[in-house]
Order: sequence, then C-alpha cells, then structure tokens
Amino acid sequence: MNPHPKHGMTLAVREHLATGQPITRLEALVLYGVSNLTGLMSDMRRQGWMIESRNVPYATAVRRINEHAVLQPPANLPVREIQLTEYWVKT
Repeated sequence: MNPHPKHGMTLAVREHLATGQPITRLEALVLYGVSNLTGLMSDMRRQGWMIESRNVPYATAVRRINEHAVLQPPANLPVREIQLTEYWVKT
C-alpha cells in the first residue's frame, strides 16, 4: 500500500496533464480524488510548469468524465451555462 496516497492522486493528475489533456476541478475530483486542483496548479506553476487556463461549460467536463466513468447531473442543472476553469500544460 502506498504510504502517501495523496501523492499518488496528485501524481495521476500531473501525468494526465503531461499527456496534453486538459482538466477541470470536477474531473480531478471524480477521476482522481483530488479536491484541491487549484492548489496543485499553483504548486506546479511554482515548480516551473507552464499551466494555462480558460473557462469551459460544465457540460464539457461531464462529457469527458463520461469517457471513463458515469456522471449524470440533475436534469434541472444548467450545464451549458455553468462555467468551470480548465487547466492544461502549455506546449
């Protein structure tokens, strides 16, 4: 068993970003169990990673999550209007 499971979860997010894929807080939480993505992005920037960000619709994150898991937002949630911050590594 990994004595530092948090490290393994944040490592998974770093590896996700290193492959060129973007990520939102919703995806980090659902797919990797990382609840403080903004803190991780700050740490990575301090370490020299070139992290970019922009707003994307909640629906975008749900679509990407549903490639690996099942996430069904409530029917009355305005998933196209709600915006999430998406992060990616600048190449």
